[in-house]
Amino acid sequence: MRPRLTSRPAEQLAEHPVEPPAEHSAPRRAARPGARSVIAAVAVASALVLSGCSSSGGGSSDGANTSFVQGTGEISTAAVGHRGDPIDLTGNDLDGKSLSLSSYRGKVVVINVWGSWCAPCQAEAADFETVYKQYQGKGVQFIGIDTRDLQTAAAQAFVTSHGLTYPSLYDPDGELLLKFPVGSLNPQAIPSTLVLDRSGRIAVRALEPLLADQLSKIIAPVLAEKS
Repeated sequence: MRPRLTSRPAEQLAEHPVEPPAEHSAPRRAARPGARSVIAAVAVASALVLSGCSSSGGGSSDGANTSFVQGTGEISTAAVGHRGDPIDLTGNDLDGKSLSLSSYRGKVVVINVWGSWCAPCQAEAADFETVYKQYQGKGVQFIGIDTRDLQTAAAQAFVTSHGLTYPSLYDPDGELLLKFPVGSLNPQAIPSTLVLDRSGRIAVRALEPLLADQLSKIIAPVLAEKS
């Protein structure tokens, strides 16, 4: 079922043009079945290039060496009866240990998509740790998704420098981001923040960096819902 959405538009941020690819006269070959997953991951990465994270000066990201456009600055919500199916992601954390969203069913889960190279991600990290500590023991779990960091060392340095104590899934090629259903409140920018209800369904999506008070305001209504 497609979610019924209500959105709060924020200030629109300038878009950076993306140069179209050069045309080639040679015919294209059909993709081999074994390459489909790679092509899909590249598609996700390309989509995030168009609606992702820029540095504070609007320049290229350090890690991916790619020009990014900031998110739309929009917070969207889905009514309880229109949230679609539960999200189930399983992967490895930054230390190589297995991590699954399904293990947190019964809790409100806050998912933050970030990259160590992303300036807005760096700016919001301390606020996320502050709010995480405020909600510990209240039925809320934070999970990060680190994307487009080709080495875990850069991601681990980010976690250490910002004092993050909640776990993050490691998703260097965007394969986990592909698992969010099309048409849902899926992440479409870096950073993106999702709030899942106790059943694992997406209740809120923010396509902008969040301060502590903004983050608390989108968590509180979902936490207040009856189980």
